[in-house]
Amino acid sequence: MKKIKLMTHIVAGYPSMVESEKIALAMAKSGVSFIEIQIPFSDPIADGPTIMDANEKSILNGTTPEDCFHLIQRLKKETKTPLLIMSYFNILFNYGLEKFCKKAQESGIYGLIIPDVPIDEEKYDHYLKICKKHNLHAIQVISPITTEARLKKLAKVASGFVYCVSSTGTTGERNAINPNLRAYMKKVKKIIKLPLAVGFGISTPEQAALVSKHADMVVIGSKIINIYKNSPKDGISEITKFLGGILTA
Repeated sequence: MKKIKLMTHIVAGYPSMVESEKIALAMAKSGVSFIEIQIPFSDPIADGPTIMDANEKSILNGTTPEDCFHLIQRLKKETKTPLLIMSYFNILFNYGLEKFCKKAQESGIYGLIIPDVPIDEEKYDHYLKICKKHNLHAIQVISPITTEARLKKLAKVASGFVYCVSSTGTTGERNAINPNLRAYMKKVKKIIKLPLAVGFGISTPEQAALVSKHADMVVIGSKIINIYKNSPKDGISEITKFLGGILTA
């Protein structure tokens, strides 16, 4: 049985900037392959209630994109685990796209996951061009309803890996994995030759093992936030135990 590659997710500034840094370092020490650092946004349209709530609390804490870059810079001094920024285009637009990408590159970021930037807007926003200029992988996001024609377009611009949403809807724990996952991954692999990461709704070691049979990497976010939130004593120890159960399976 192959070893599971795992990408985990934190919302910077949730429950506090100090704690989110500790959580990320615990993930790195557990042996995850990538850590997604979400810059909080007021309307995270791809996210379900758990991550939405974490975004809201982080914003109420006063978290800014600049704070998130400082967090990333501190993490880069402590770990070699590749870091990605996940957010929404309005954050980049308000910060200044060129300035944001330059700052991400200087901070040591591997790539960006910005799910609301359609490649059709490239001639207006030049997002892909600016990412490439600053050596950032612009991670493309697809779903089970992405057409073959669309996959062929994305294959031409995809970089790093491709994030495959396991089923339609938003992030959050689910009782079962999409029964059509195998066929979905088979369709994608025919067209896209980059590694495939699958996320949304994965919350148990059994689900992670099932997904890893068809994908190169498993993504877990909401479950980790819920573990921290529901732990009466030491949430970070509980996260470490959960990740260990997946990575050593």
